[in-house]
Amino acid sequence: MSLNDPQWGNRPNQGPPDLEDLWRDFNRRLSGLFGKKGGGGNGGDGPPRPPMNAKLFGGGIGALVVLVLIVWLASGFYIVDASQRGVVLTFGKFSQTTEPGLRWRLPYPIQANEIVKLTDVRVVEVGYRGSDKNKVLKEALMLTDDENIINIQFAVQWFLKDPQEYLFNNRSPEDTVLHAAETAMREVVGKSKMDFALYEGREQVAAQAAKIMQDILDRYQTGIVVSKLSLQNVQPPEQVQAAFDDAVKAGQDRDRQVNEGQAYANDVIPRARGAASRLMEEANGYKGRVVANAEGEASRFRQVLVEYNKAPEVTRQRLYLDTVQQVLSSTSKILVDTKGAGNLLYLPLDKLMQAAGAPAAAAASSDTAMPLSRPLPNLGADVPPQIEGSGTRSRESLRSRERGDR
Repeated sequence: MSLNDPQWGNRPNQGPPDLEDLWRDFNRRLSGLFGKKGGGGNGGDGPPRPPMNAKLFGGGIGALVVLVLIVWLASGFYIVDASQRGVVLTFGKFSQTTEPGLRWRLPYPIQANEIVKLTDVRVVEVGYRGSDKNKVLKEALMLTDDENIINIQFAVQWFLKDPQEYLFNNRSPEDTVLHAAETAMREVVGKSKMDFALYEGREQVAAQAAKIMQDILDRYQTGIVVSKLSLQNVQPPEQVQAAFDDAVKAGQDRDRQVNEGQAYANDVIPRARGAASRLMEEANGYKGRVVANAEGEASRFRQVLVEYNKAPEVTRQRLYLDTVQQVLSSTSKILVDTKGAGNLLYLPLDKLMQAAGAPAAAAASSDTAMPLSRPLPNLGADVPPQIEGSGTRSRESLRSRERGDR
């Protein structure tokens, strides 16, 4: 019944053997296998074939069975790599988890094994496929808390932590991760403002979405761990991109003007406060000075009043002289009594002071001051005294002369 049959090609016409001849030959061989003689059904065509040896056939069958048994038992060996775990199933039910190395289980159909890669990081893309330009709007468009629509594209990296849960609790792990990621992101975006999701809150949105996504996967016992959730592109829809850009520019201009105004206020307000504080301090100082002077003058007046009560005439004369000296001490004019018969030598002290200067004039006035030639007669409260540039010495001489006249 094969191309190696000895009867193939031995016929006169060199054609293939007849099907009836093949069937008869098969029957003869089958009859010889059971110890029968084959001659009744051949129709007299060809000599009868001898029966087969039963012992020889039985030994061949035993060897074949042993060989098949060895091969069947050897099919239970399997190898688990370092980054993998093996899951053994007994009649389709979980039996055990095996560590890396050469392992053996009962051959099929009793037991089977599944190899699960734990350390491989898998990636699920949400809102796009392959690149940012290949968008999936059904997944990317989301509604914010302030009723605006934004386009979010992000990727999720995940790996396995439990092979048993991964194999028995997931029908399609990729779809499970995709749906969990989309659900978590929609929940976070739905509770956030548009500007927060687009700008300053992107990292917070990604972190919150990853946490919610992990909670969902753990609640369903998927055996999956979320490694990282990264936002690829966050922007408003293309239909309103131009208007949104204008709004963003207007907001930036507003912030810039606010910052400029704040900077101007920070520059002007401290200086105004400093000037106001300086004026307040000056006013307080002036107030204190005036009050102190007034109190000093009042105290001096009380002291003078006490002395005046003791000696009114002397005190009155002393006050008169002090007042005249105080008034005329700042002038360069010299008053000379011309009514009396006194002989007084006049020195142009003002000219000398202008010529020699203030220091030289002071020295000259102390050296060249000449005393009166004789005392002035009848010095009283109604007669102005002789004024000299010598100051204290002339005043003492006048007082001594006055006492002599008295």
